Amino acid sequence: MAKSVMSRVPEMAEPNNPSSVRCVEYGCIQIVSTVPDGRDDEFLYLGMIARGAVAITGDGDEVFLEPSDIVFCDPARRRFRQFGDDCRMTVFRIPRCYLGISASDLDRVVGVVVPGGDGMGALTSDFLSALAAEAEFHGSLIGDRLARSAVDLIAVLVMALLQDTGNEDASDTSKAGSVMLCRIRTFIEEHLTDPDLSPESIARAQHISVRYLHKLFKNEGTTVSLWVRQRRLDSCRHELGRMSNRRTTVAAVAHRWGFTSPSHFSRAFRDAYGISPSEWRALAA
Repeated sequence: MAKSVMSRVPEMAEPNNPSSVRCVEYGCIQIVSTVPDGRDDEFLYLGMIARGAVAITGDGDEVFLEPSDIVFCDPARRRFRQFGDDCRMTVFRIPRCYLGISASDLDRVVGVVVPGGDGMGALTSDFLSALAAEAEFHGSLIGDRLARSAVDLIAVLVMALLQDTGNEDASDTSKAGSVMLCRIRTFIEEHLTDPDLSPESIARAQHISVRYLHKLFKNEGTTVSLWVRQRRLDSCRHELGRMSNRRTTVAAVAHRWGFTSPSHFSRAFRDAYGISPSEWRALAA
């Protein structure tokens, strides 16, 4: 008898609960225990098949899943109604905003199965497999950078799928904007530690106008300055939470990630996470 979505990730038990499986976070990508039951529009869920099985679509058709295949999962289950009893997946959760792709384009690939045996599917599947297997990278700068590379790879995979399916609804302008936004976000990630990073410097490096840069982020419901600040705050939070970083002061971490004023950083951190940087470090310890 088939059952609802089941998934398995590498066993990482909580100290007080050996049977539990916790979320493994690599900065901008997470490995989670399951796909949620209801709609979750903030995240894209990607299932990587660990053991082959049969999936039943919403129309009642059978889809055969092979090991290493990639499934763009749908929390609302519009595409797949059930997975077979023997199906095992590693589930990756990626904030949609990190992918630099419009919500409508992401919705078009939900429910798609990508063969993991060749082409972009094989490249993406192999990279995600390596990321999931390397537990030592969890919470490290190396892990965060690998995760950013994985997100870029998934974004390229999505764009390749849209191109292969001949998406007639998306205009050439929209596609060009999505590609440009993805490139801009990659540039920002690589220069977060630069205190002089600004809309002007970003636009100049990408050979576009500042007005067009603001328009790209406005279409995503944010601004370039807010995006940069949030990514810097996320990076500070991850670094402050690492056990190996206790001797570095909060001010030094903030300065490393482009914050020139410690007081401004503390206020921004509390506004974003509801807790001060020092309190977060003590809690993480």
